[in-house]
Amino acid sequence: MNYHKKSIRDVDVSNKKVLLRCDFNVPHDKKTGIIQDVTRIAESVPTIQYLLEQGAAVIICSHLGRPHGIWNPALSLASVAGCLQSILNKPVPITRDVLGSDTKALAGNLHAGQVMLIENLRFRIEEERNDPLFSKELASLAHLFVFDAFGASHRAHSSTEGVTEYLPAVAGFLIEKELAVMGAALESPRRPFVSIMGGSKVSDKIGVIRKMLDTADTIIIGGGMAYTFLAAQGHSIGTSLVETEQLDFAREMLQLAQEKGVTLLLPTDHMAASHFSKDAEPHPVDNCNIPDGYMGLDIGPCTINLYKNALKDAGTVFWNGPMGVFEFPAFANGTFAIAKAMAEMPQAITIIGGGDSAFAVEQMGFSNKMTHISTGGGAALEFMEGLSLPGIACLEDAE
Repeated sequence: MNYHKKSIRDVDVSNKKVLLRCDFNVPHDKKTGIIQDVTRIAESVPTIQYLLEQGAAVIICSHLGRPHGIWNPALSLASVAGCLQSILNKPVPITRDVLGSDTKALAGNLHAGQVMLIENLRFRIEEERNDPLFSKELASLAHLFVFDAFGASHRAHSSTEGVTEYLPAVAGFLIEKELAVMGAALESPRRPFVSIMGGSKVSDKIGVIRKMLDTADTIIIGGGMAYTFLAAQGHSIGTSLVETEQLDFAREMLQLAQEKGVTLLLPTDHMAASHFSKDAEPHPVDNCNIPDGYMGLDIGPCTINLYKNALKDAGTVFWNGPMGVFEFPAFANGTFAIAKAMAEMPQAITIIGGGDSAFAVEQMGFSNKMTHISTGGGAALEFMEGLSLPGIACLEDAE
């Protein structure tokens, strides 16, 4: 996939109606409906403000949750409209339908410097089906399409790919940054390149692990997925999480790393517990083998030092997935230590690949110390795997 795409800097948007696809799939409190994390909304603001300042009329669209074509008031974007209104300090009307008479009337009367929001696109099943008629109807509202929803870029939906059949399509500032930073990490990383893979399952990261064996100099494995690798080496892992169907894959990756000269690091000690609970008593295990009746919930202090030493001279670091159950304070030390180590690496390009690792970095107060925090979890993994993302591939290539 070509990572060099035209952006809004490369086109004239003055007096044009712009269809802007953002990613407003933000978490809400189920009881109150209040937005819990406005990061994705805030990340879209520079693109919106630029378009407005350049004299465009901005028609924003997004999805929220998975209503699968059923109108669900709990998944309305009304709260997002209110949030945007307070940030932009101007009215952000939201439509009462999706591509019905209200949407068309509001879009038809929109003038330069004004902005509106279309209600949750997934209230129409045609959106996820990438229906050509729905795509054409959505595209008919505007003169130009701007894509700025990296978290949805791996989906071939009407609002990510379909509309580009009918409108010229360019990247917003958020996509521009994702492509610049992560594209460079794949094409010509500053070395040594260290990839940190965590989280619970090996099966979620098969493709990216294979890719990293061709790209990275060092791969660090943590989180629940580490126990599948340790089991593949013949270590006892107690009642720790293990994917038995991935043991052969783990053995293959360990062998390939050796053949390719890639350093692949696994935990050498652990913080374990007798049961999975926030209140579980941490049980230090000072070697690779976890005793019967215990499960590993975090990396231990020796492993933390091992991993920090591997990061010390890195030129590029890509991290996706926590080192342990960081939601439990007693088992957050590994994730905290990695985040802190990356925050103290001003010489390196540090990339957080969305998902739980992004949440952890923000929660721990290190977000402003990272080069880039991707807004897409699954999309970031597929990107780093080297796959072609539909929402990116369809944008016009830069000259």
